[in-house]
Amino acid sequence: MNLRVAVFASGGGSNFQAIAENALNYRVTLVVCNRPKAGVLDRARELSVPAQVLSPRAFESDKLYANSLLELLHAERIDLIALAGYLCKIPALVVEAFWGRILNIHPALLPRFGGKGLYGHRVHKAVLEAKESFSGATVHFVDEEYDTGPILLQKKVPVLPNDTPDSLAERVLAVEHKIFPEAIDLIAQGRVQIKGRRVTIQPIKTHDD
Repeated sequence: MNLRVAVFASGGGSNFQAIAENALNYRVTLVVCNRPKAGVLDRARELSVPAQVLSPRAFESDKLYANSLLELLHAERIDLIALAGYLCKIPALVVEAFWGRILNIHPALLPRFGGKGLYGHRVHKAVLEAKESFSGATVHFVDEEYDTGPILLQKKVPVLPNDTPDSLAERVLAVEHKIFPEAIDLIAQGRVQIKGRRVTIQPIKTHDD
């Protein structure tokens, strides 16, 4: 299954690049960004991936913004949306239209250290202040709230005694670069099932099955 993926990003785009360069059973065919000077746009040009800048502030209402997103996604025949450091909330109309087909990466082990306002270095600072032994990264499906959707993949990262938010962020980001492409590929293989809040990953089928 050659899934067509749109990556939404607001920053430098390292997760976009990891997703695009590690694609097996999917293709990144679109980048959506809300900032006209974001680094992800440079990376998209380098990898010859079409990009569109759409900021919610440019629209008179959330509904107009949502409809513009939907028109773009349908025109590009997008199957899956990957939120890779996208700092705008996805409109409810888009979540409904793409239910079970929007993934987000979060730099902590949800449900801890998630929610509105907890992103980027704010998360790592909160983890260190809480004196946690582990942090990590989570890939989860998106619902109408912040960081509350069903979890697909998680991977732990140990917190070291001398860690700073920067050093912890660097190691967590390296894990994000591995598990986000893996999560998308699982969906592309048709191995992911969602029942309520429970996510099941089916084993790889063999010729003997």
